[in-house]
Amino acid sequence: MEEPIFVLITEPLPPEIAARLQSISPRLEVHVHPANKLEEVPPDLLARADVLYTLRIVPPPDLAPNLKWIQFHMAGLDHFADAPILARGVQFTSLSGAAAPQMAEYIVMMLLALGHRLPELIRAQAACEWPREKWERFSPRELRGSTVGVVGYGSVGRETARLCQAFGARVLAVKRDVMSPEDGGYAAEGIGDPDGRIPARIYPPQTTRRMLAECDFVVVCSPLTVSSRQSFDAKMIGAMREGACLVVVSRGDIVDEAALAKALQSGKIAGAALDVFAHEPLPPDDKLWKAPCLFITPHIAGSSPRYDARAADVFAENLRRYLENRPLVNRFDPQKGY
Repeated sequence: MEEPIFVLITEPLPPEIAARLQSISPRLEVHVHPANKLEEVPPDLLARADVLYTLRIVPPPDLAPNLKWIQFHMAGLDHFADAPILARGVQFTSLSGAAAPQMAEYIVMMLLALGHRLPELIRAQAACEWPREKWERFSPRELRGSTVGVVGYGSVGRETARLCQAFGARVLAVKRDVMSPEDGGYAAEGIGDPDGRIPARIYPPQTTRRMLAECDFVVVCSPLTVSSRQSFDAKMIGAMREGACLVVVSRGDIVDEAALAKALQSGKIAGAALDVFAHEPLPPDDKLWKAPCLFITPHIAGSSPRYDARAADVFAENLRRYLENRPLVNRFDPQKGY
């Protein structure tokens, strides 16, 4: 008889989701114990755990001697790269792909809002103004027939590309390994671009500026790593097409916020939308609040009432793989930082 597998879940997943996970195999013993901090988890549960599903609890190796795999309830795992338990061979996996539908919808919403001059329209309404030169002032940049550049071709970038293609846009992309266009992470059926066929061209990171010069809209959804931190700097923004628009959803500190504010003030770029920032919450005195044609949202692009169910889909796929001794999806590579 095969050994049972104790699965400890510290996120408050609904009973129906826990039951769905339990039904995957009689070998699984799923136990939900909601906790935000390590000290809130009973030591005996940690000691028994073979698998841990958590938002950010990473136990020291001596408290979890049986632990073999941690599935995180988030996509970005760069801040766990130095966890001692990694050195013991415990696998870390992310929820990359679970937030792709809602994040891609957020991106398209912002592309349309920026292209159709929504910030200026809102200002005119607030001033009770019926502009005389409305046709010239609010002439849109349509998504159809435009070029959208996606920096970071993971799950979010691929679903964004699919939606933009449906609008009639040409898509370009930046990807670390251009020789492997296919998606190596989790992808739900019917979304994204699993084979990497949508982009008219895929660029390596070192040629990003060349791609930017062709784009009417630019979307940044790359992971935060040592090499990507502050990588979208003044030179990158300067390489963007005059009057282009920028949407940033992945992680704060990839984009040079001061350079972006300056480009918006000068009119170098026509508008931007930021959902992530180097420092969150964004301080009330930050200059970004007063930058023109800028949408600021409080890191909510990935939020959805369906997130837990989509997260469970990813976890269920990995549980089946774990039971069958197959490679897990979304495995964290500390060398890459994602």
